[in-house]
Amino acid sequence: MLPLAAEQKAAPSMATGTGDRLILVAIAAAFALFHILTNGRYGFHRDELQFLSDARHLDWGFVAYPPFTPFVESVSMHLFGRSLIGLRLASVLAQAGVVIVSGLMARDLGGNRLAQVTTALAVGLSPLPIFEATEFQYTSFGIFWWVLAAWFTIRLLKTENPRWWLAIGAALGFGLLTKYAIAFFIAGLLAGLVLTRTRRYFTSPWFWGGVSIALLLFSPNLIWLARHDLISYHFLQHIHARDVAEGRAEGFLKGQFLGNVNLFAAPVWVLGLIAFFADRHYRMLAWMYMVPLFLFWAGKGRFYYVAEAYPPLVAMGAVTAERWLARRRAWQRITVETVFFTGLFAVGAYITAMLVPVASSGPLRDFALDKSPDLREEIGWEELVRTVASIRDSLPPDQQAHLGITVGNYGEQGAIEILGPAHHLPPPISTTNSAWLRGYPSPPPTTIIALGISQKQADTIFTGCRLAGHNGNSEGVKNEESKYHPDIFVCGPPRKPWPVLWKEHQDFG
Repeated sequence: MLPLAAEQKAAPSMATGTGDRLILVAIAAAFALFHILTNGRYGFHRDELQFLSDARHLDWGFVAYPPFTPFVESVSMHLFGRSLIGLRLASVLAQAGVVIVSGLMARDLGGNRLAQVTTALAVGLSPLPIFEATEFQYTSFGIFWWVLAAWFTIRLLKTENPRWWLAIGAALGFGLLTKYAIAFFIAGLLAGLVLTRTRRYFTSPWFWGGVSIALLLFSPNLIWLARHDLISYHFLQHIHARDVAEGRAEGFLKGQFLGNVNLFAAPVWVLGLIAFFADRHYRMLAWMYMVPLFLFWAGKGRFYYVAEAYPPLVAMGAVTAERWLARRRAWQRITVETVFFTGLFAVGAYITAMLVPVASSGPLRDFALDKSPDLREEIGWEELVRTVASIRDSLPPDQQAHLGITVGNYGEQGAIEILGPAHHLPPPISTTNSAWLRGYPSPPPTTIIALGISQKQADTIFTGCRLAGHNGNSEGVKNEESKYHPDIFVCGPPRKPWPVLWKEHQDFG
């Protein structure tokens, strides 16, 4: 039992710690509530439609990503049906978790309330967490697993208790089931071990226990990849080449300041990086940032691929800044804090207006649709499905009885599969990503409604094609469907046998 004097000193500390945690929870809850209130506007993003399509065909792997996100959305569909708010709830909770864990990192690095609140707000008001809470993407969950692994690493270094390797291994195992790119961050973690005094953990059975847990969790997907000739690797090669060719990898270093963290918090994360390098005890965290940053930069990755690595830097920077402010006069502290938080919220408000469907009409909606191509991709899917249904209804009964709907991309595929049953449409026929693995219907259709291709492509693939309708949206929003896939055709059977056609048209997108 503690002496009385010690108990009296400990009690305020415990109360303060509880109060700090409640503040972090309150910040995360406000973040989550805001997104819950706004996530029901517009419609599904094309990427979300692909996840929902794959969620109806659960497997231990998919061409474009590991199985975790489709599994989550399968559970969500059973709970919430087609509710936008319900289906996006898991990603909202994941980002709220990122906010809380970021604040806890600041606490474990020695930060008091100011550092913890600063970290939570700076992370919560940054572009990627804001965006990831507006949709369900595998990146929405990928950022959570890496931030959790980074926090467990801080706990390991702080307590020097090697049992934390088991928690790190579990987080990384789930991360590998969510997003393959976490391998670059694992490379950073291993480099941090080699380059710092933490290399002693290589001889710890707890480290190898963590490795075993990660591999055990990842093994079902690894087996799936082996059975499918590493198809996801070939997909990633294709997507990377496309991104480089289209210039999507340009501005990588600029994006580290403008896209991954709230711009007004840039001095904080830079300070955090410097502080990690200067602190022998926590230097490993600096390499956990620098190595993936270099690998993605050298490999021409997109700027947001490194987003997961910033919350630890913000946490360390906030702790360092808090200690510096503690030595300043009261008026200096108040001035710095006022300027910082004003700027942080101003930038956060701009980011929010740009990325979040705050308004269903008016100037704010127009601003968001103008600035965010992702929000534009949420417009028009219901209209597309209704148009296809009306074309189907215009066909003679014998053609309707043997009808197939081919699609040119995974957005159209998901729209027909998820939204089409309300109009009694048949499942889509798609050669993109995992849909190609699922094959074509038997017996194959003899009448085709073809989406997502040009007149020339339609005439090359099918027989007897005619223009039957147009794909767009009544709101006049310019997105991929309205700009690049405006025509819908009715065709006869393909010119080549279905097995030959299928072999020739394995597509990645």
